[in-house]
Amino acid sequence: MIVSNASQSGCAGVDSALCAGAGEGHLGGGSYRTTLTPTGNLVVAVCLGFIGTFGLLNNLLVLVLFCRYKMLRSPINLLLMNISISDLLVCVLGTPFSFAASTQGRWLIGEGGCVWYGFANSLFGIVSLISLAVLSYERYSTMMAPTEADPSNYRKISLGIALTWVYSLVWTLPPLLGWSHYGPEGPGTTCSVDWTAKTANNISYIICLFVFCLFVPFLVIVFCYGKLLCAIRQVSGINASMSRKREQRVLFMVVIMVICYLLCWLPYGVMALLATFGPPGLVTPEASIIPSVLAKTSTVINPVIYVFMNKQFYRCFQALLRCETPQRGSSLKSSSKVATKAMRGAAVNGPRRTNDLLFMVASLGQPAATLPQLGPSFEPTINITKAPSSDIKPVVVSLVAHFDG
Repeated sequence: MIVSNASQSGCAGVDSALCAGAGEGHLGGGSYRTTLTPTGNLVVAVCLGFIGTFGLLNNLLVLVLFCRYKMLRSPINLLLMNISISDLLVCVLGTPFSFAASTQGRWLIGEGGCVWYGFANSLFGIVSLISLAVLSYERYSTMMAPTEADPSNYRKISLGIALTWVYSLVWTLPPLLGWSHYGPEGPGTTCSVDWTAKTANNISYIICLFVFCLFVPFLVIVFCYGKLLCAIRQVSGINASMSRKREQRVLFMVVIMVICYLLCWLPYGVMALLATFGPPGLVTPEASIIPSVLAKTSTVINPVIYVFMNKQFYRCFQALLRCETPQRGSSLKSSSKVATKAMRGAAVNGPRRTNDLLFMVASLGQPAATLPQLGPSFEPTINITKAPSSDIKPVVVSLVAHFDG
């Protein structure tokens, strides 16, 4: 049995009403004991220890690879680094405190530490969520752009990274300024926004937080990857010999991304809404610890999905283990840029009905340096064949796409 009826032996010297509702309001000063049994605390501590350890190692490894190999330093990969940094900060500045609280059966660093913990974890968590949305939009806009992306232009990505931090601060500073507040969460071993206060002040903040920091990023991710997949399927139709296996591979990647996003954050969002709008006691402190732990697993899952399932990063990882120079995947010939320009010229001079299609195909012919922008890497090979006649004849485009998951 994980849950005990009430374990409030640490309430001495603390307002009993506040202590009894430790998971439902302000800390009230001092330390207090969790409502979990020793077995329950042990289970939570083991989970948090696993998450903290592997999250730290995974994200540190991503940063080491990025610093070690120049081939990974593309603009789009900066977004991946931003996700890893925010997840790493959660593992360093957040998880150790909840882990220690679980091992000791009580919150250890007081009310000020609780507010800091709630703010820091909310800040880094929202940075990670918004970065995933910005990453999906960047992949979509890069693929659909009618012009070739500049692999040396870091300005746009830098603005996107700055946006993730500013946007996160916009939604995590208000509880420090009086719009809602940070306090104990669940059985008392973690802290977050107060989900249970029924005041208009608190409810309005939670609604905005849920809509703009969970629902909107999810819609952006689904829309962008959905459009990306539709574009890939249309391009597949150009060449009858195009393998559907690669299309299914991209679909698998997209589905995994969306499922993991929902697995990590949807339970937490549902729990928060039930605690906010449901009757008192609907979400018990003990039950709320599960969504909280699931949300923290994103620090372990994100590097695996967005980095190590990418073959470019995987090649560098293998090279790091073997102390070798990483092998590059198949790349474009130097003439591919000329071919791309020729296609664009043909699209302008050709029939109007083919313009959009040719422009879309041309937009996919990016140099190898920018391939990580599709996150599965997109490595096209373009062959243009024109009859040796002086008459103007249609351009034949053969597009072979390779998706590195």
